[in-house]
Amino acid sequence: MMPRPASVVSALLMVTLLAPAQPAAAQPTTLTLLTHDSFYLPDEVIEAFEAEHGVDLQVLPAGDAGAMVNQAILTADRPLADVLFGIDNTFLSRALAADIFEPYRSPALEAVPSELVLDAEHRVTPIDVADVCLNIDRAVFEAEGLPLPAALTDLLDPALAGRLVVENPATSSPGLAFLLATVATFGEDPETGWQSFWAGLRDNGVIVTAGWEEAYYGSFSGGSGEGDAPIVVSYATSPVAEVVFGADPQAVEGPTAALDAGCFRQIEFAGILRGTDQPELAAALIDHLLAAETQAALPLAMYVYPARSDVALPEVFERHALVPAAPLSLDPAVIDAGREDWIRAWTDIVLR
Repeated sequence: MMPRPASVVSALLMVTLLAPAQPAAAQPTTLTLLTHDSFYLPDEVIEAFEAEHGVDLQVLPAGDAGAMVNQAILTADRPLADVLFGIDNTFLSRALAADIFEPYRSPALEAVPSELVLDAEHRVTPIDVADVCLNIDRAVFEAEGLPLPAALTDLLDPALAGRLVVENPATSSPGLAFLLATVATFGEDPETGWQSFWAGLRDNGVIVTAGWEEAYYGSFSGGSGEGDAPIVVSYATSPVAEVVFGADPQAVEGPTAALDAGCFRQIEFAGILRGTDQPELAAALIDHLLAAETQAALPLAMYVYPARSDVALPEVFERHALVPAAPLSLDPAVIDAGREDWIRAWTDIVLR
């Protein structure tokens, strides 16, 4: 090949230098979701949102629900995320009073029962429902002929002494929900109210653990548990997980059952954190969490009920999950006003 003249080389070099640079591949926008450690959605649900909106969804776990809410409040001036998921009705008033959310009403709320919408300003959106209920070990109850509790007062039966394990309400979300169930059931009269009931449980040998995992897998005897207590505070849907992950996913009857006595309704919400610089994408994520496809994935992802009433439940839920006839509840503002005093009083009664 003949060498090119210097003039031609110079011209080619000039063209190269003046040619516009090729743009780098655009990086997807990052959207951050602050949530509790129990959050889980299938990859395909998250990837569908990311593909539709050209966004990279970063999930930021922040401990249990109480720790997550505290962190969101403490960082309200410089929010760690764009959206928060997992605040429930036991901590809702605290967050609303701290003004950490931007109002947003999702069109998908049309499919959500009105009783799940606890904030008229739509600062938070209901995503799922998880009822905290007593669970029993069927085999122990049948083998020993133990009396099946039909009401919370039945837990005071001497035949059930030392057979109940609960979580500390100061450190556990289901533990707090069960404490609230007793407040809702018995009221606050010092002589006949919830304090008297808990004194009775203490005298009947109630077992207390710091959290749900320690209670369910450590002290509870049923299903996956390795302990001796055949009654535990867990969830209405826990028996479903025992079947799904058990030896026979098609079992007609699982090793555990949830009881209707003293169930307390927990509603989990999502909200757009005030200060986000991506409010439209944050709103789109709320919509995605309420979309029928996402709601259908929730039962077997986190073992909760979807907030939407038009989503069919998996068959295993129909067979093994409890739907409480009349779950207990308290107004979030009442919970917020009484929570710390109730926990202190509970600690004095049960752990003294």
